[in-house]
Amino acid sequence: MAQKADGMNYAPQGKVRPVVKAGEFIFAAAYLEHGHIYGQCNGLIEAGAELKWVYDPDAKKVEAFRAKYPTVQVARSFDEILDDPAVKLVAAAAIPNVRGGIGCRVMAAGKDYFTDKTPFTTLEQLAQARQVVADTGLKYMVYFSERLHVECAMHAGDLVQGGAIGKVIQVLGLGPHRIGDKAGRPPWFYEHLRYGGILCDIGSHQIEQYLFYSGATDATVTQAAIANYGNADTPEFEDFGEASLVGNNATSNYFRVDWFTPRGLSTWGDGRTVILGTKGYIELRKYVDVGRAAVGDQLYLVDDNGEQHLSVTGQVGYRFFGELILDCLNRTEQAMSQAHAFKAAELCLKAQAAARRLTP
Repeated sequence: MAQKADGMNYAPQGKVRPVVKAGEFIFAAAYLEHGHIYGQCNGLIEAGAELKWVYDPDAKKVEAFRAKYPTVQVARSFDEILDDPAVKLVAAAAIPNVRGGIGCRVMAAGKDYFTDKTPFTTLEQLAQARQVVADTGLKYMVYFSERLHVECAMHAGDLVQGGAIGKVIQVLGLGPHRIGDKAGRPPWFYEHLRYGGILCDIGSHQIEQYLFYSGATDATVTQAAIANYGNADTPEFEDFGEASLVGNNATSNYFRVDWFTPRGLSTWGDGRTVILGTKGYIELRKYVDVGRAAVGDQLYLVDDNGEQHLSVTGQVGYRFFGELILDCLNRTEQAMSQAHAFKAAELCLKAQAAARRLTP
């Protein structure tokens, strides 16, 4: 698994587990603004997809991408990708506030869309995408990497669905990140209109996980807060956020996201999730087990039978990508339902809109 220091270039690599024959599922990559595009492509390729095209207006980004995927063809325009009938899906990691519009263009061209999180920065963008999905029957899927590309998070889902901790009552999520070289970040990273705010951006991971583990299909934001504690030179940037939600199945959620990972941590963030059930609880230490092991994917399970520690690196895999490919071919919803993806997006937007500011 590749985990670079800042989290923006988080690009896990897993085992090759193709679900289709060579050439059966062709996709393209476009708008390489966020390093998550490499994780998106890795997952699809390992599941048997063929990467045919790449497009970005920045030649340097394309050059770096081709160094990783040397057989990819460079499209002269985004329309060249949209006009290719062989392409079934477009993966993209554009600047957040234009992801929705790009997705609508992709679906209007008859292709499924797979975007980095957060999928939208406004409720209006979400409404437009919902309408295009309804009109076309195509997919607007989202790369919620903190669950879909983390083996212990995927295994936790299997345990929960198998009844290992009884009925889920609450999900606690911690999503700390590291800014790293601040000057090396693109300008949009600090512009609220373009990145959408911390609860909309990295908070989207947390809300998606809550909905998945709890089984809630809707929720109410009961409190939310944002702050800029340590980055006065970029006043539109939010380096702290928190929110609480209550689901329509009487479950609850609290999460905190921030940009205060200290330099001494061996990775970009000590991401953790605690899932409380009526018969036990699970803790996930996703990227590092502080003071114990530099590797992530550590799962702790406590129930009436005792305490268990499972290190699942290399044992679970990343089945979402194969399921997504088959969903696109068969028009099914095994990987993730469209309703789930859109509800996670809606709730993070509502949390952002409801948030009180703790700092001037």
